[in-house]
Amino acid sequence: MAQSFETKAVHFSIDQETINRSKTTPIYQTSVFSFKTLEELESHYTGELPYLYTRNGNPNPDELGQAVALLENAEAGVASSSGLSAIMAGILAVCKHGDHIVASEDVYGGTYHFLEQQLEQIGISVTFVDFSQPERIEEAIAPVTKLLYSETITNPFLRTESIETMVAIAKKHNLTTMVDNTFATPYLLRPLDQGIDIVIHSATKYIGGHSDVTAGVVVGSKKWVSLAKEKIVNWGANVSPFEAWLACRGLKTMALRMRQQCENAEKLASFLQEHPAVEKVFYPKNVSEKGNGAIVSVQLKPEIDMSAFFSNLSWVAIVPSLAGVETTVSYPIATSHRALPEAIQQKLGITTHLVRISVGIEDFSDIASAFQQAMKLAEK
Repeated sequence: MAQSFETKAVHFSIDQETINRSKTTPIYQTSVFSFKTLEELESHYTGELPYLYTRNGNPNPDELGQAVALLENAEAGVASSSGLSAIMAGILAVCKHGDHIVASEDVYGGTYHFLEQQLEQIGISVTFVDFSQPERIEEAIAPVTKLLYSETITNPFLRTESIETMVAIAKKHNLTTMVDNTFATPYLLRPLDQGIDIVIHSATKYIGGHSDVTAGVVVGSKKWVSLAKEKIVNWGANVSPFEAWLACRGLKTMALRMRQQCENAEKLASFLQEHPAVEKVFYPKNVSEKGNGAIVSVQLKPEIDMSAFFSNLSWVAIVPSLAGVETTVSYPIATSHRALPEAIQQKLGITTHLVRISVGIEDFSDIASAFQQAMKLAEK
């Protein structure tokens, strides 16, 4: 088998020894697996038969975890119910009560809320710092620090993390590293190859790719994935067989989708950069030779009527998420980063005129036309 990303993304299916020889993995839509004898039941616990109860394991979630691990060049992977549950499992694989995390301050709002408020309830503390300033990371490290956490491409300002710096600091202080690679996907970046310990994905986004599934994945060494799976099983954060099957189906076309979406995003960023209604464009550079991602964030000028802008986007839908094949827009201050304290919103630049665009696979001229029309009709 060739080892290119494009080929692996299509041929990741788990081996099946069945008489029917299905070309694609069937949907094992069952809560339990049956046994003919007590001896056969016992063979599950000795490791001879893999499946007992779907919360503990099922071929479809297993296939999803293994597929993403393959594409990330990881030893192992485990699927979960969402991107946030994958973050939870990855963190709890590393940290316990009394431990401390140093996290990048410019992360997804849901992640920020989870790190700041939910972890506190189980005795794990977090310090948020500007990861673009390595000295700030080192200043925040304490004797009880166990983990450095960031995103390879941050949400919504699309800053590209310096993985090399993050790994060097972690090695110096004997820390574990974890990154969310959702925006970049393994099509563009494979952080484990650069020394990161744990990578997570919201498979809801580019892995599934069609806005019809909610799932997450944790990949890394067998050690970390085994610990993460333990949390997923015991905290009931498993993904359903059907959701996992949908994500795997979507994953097969990731290379094609990402190629077109990255190309369109690059063009849109350039188009918006020259538009008089736009104050600033946020779009990463030099992410990968294959592209720079499919998200573009823009700060529109103060004279733009935001209500009119969103109301006149024609076929471009307003959504709280991203990464489907359709071009959509999100309003971070009202959705993804709504729960952030106002002071943090202001510090990061989450303003009323910030728009995050998830660029789809449509013809670029139609995408540009939709935004041109909306901005024109929104001028005060």
